[in-house]
Amino acid sequence: MARAKAAESESFSYTVVFEPDEQAGGYTVTCPALPGLVTEGDTLEEARAMAADAIRAYLESLREHGDPIPLSEEYRPNRSANRSRSGLKTRDVSAVSTLLC
Repeated sequence: MARAKAAESESFSYTVVFEPDEQAGGYTVTCPALPGLVTEGDTLEEARAMAADAIRAYLESLREHGDPIPLSEEYRPNRSANRSRSGLKTRDVSAVSTLLC
């Protein structure tokens, strides 16, 4: 029980990727270290706040289920996924940021 309380008070730092959503506007946010975490915001500021909230909820769910908390990974763009056959960039990453949660 004491260990669970200590884990709840720990701070974690995660790299998040902000991608412009050209069709809907705003930004889509993912976190490479937390599979399935996706959120969005109309502005970078809103997207950043939504990402921090989503990460906190993700970590809370992991704790509640007794699952391990993943450590952050350094962001490395997948070059093959970012380039078309012609070599032109097909995916524009607007910002990569680190959030402390």
